[in-house]
Amino acid sequence: MNWSKFAAAAPELARLAEERFENTGLALVGTIRKDGTPRISPIEPAIFEGHLLLGMMYQSRKALDLLRDPRCLLHTIITDKESTEGEVKLRGHAVDVTDAGLRGRHAQDTFEKTGWRPEEPFHLFSMDIEDAAFVQYSGGARQEVRTWRAGGQTQEKLRRWTGSGYVDA
Repeated sequence: MNWSKFAAAAPELARLAEERFENTGLALVGTIRKDGTPRISPIEPAIFEGHLLLGMMYQSRKALDLLRDPRCLLHTIITDKESTEGEVKLRGHAVDVTDAGLRGRHAQDTFEKTGWRPEEPFHLFSMDIEDAAFVQYSGGARQEVRTWRAGGQTQEKLRRWTGSGYVDA
């Protein structure tokens, strides 16, 4: 489902993801290479007109990966091993945006926000989200986990580290 439908289905997870995107401006996108191995690449995601947009240089490896196999994972940047700010993981499929109007409006919006405009040709994908997770670590080896899957409700659990793994707290 597109961003606006995801945000309606899992508003708290969408809010957390938006907050992380705004705080860092970056995420990592995981794609599948031609040989089936994973590729991780930095990206600047944009939420625009109800879409989570992923813009890429024309013919970049990550774009070619997505054109061949649209499965992807988007992971927000974390800045320390404690990950106290939390991390968001979105899994789904990338949809090639061919609508010239949406591409043009997105390019103009990017220019207004950054002073830089993507010029054709470039790749633009809208991510259809199938599941999402938010993980945040806190003191005392505790971990808060929120998950959501398309068609379901957000699940929350608190886990704690035992020395040999996490268990539900």
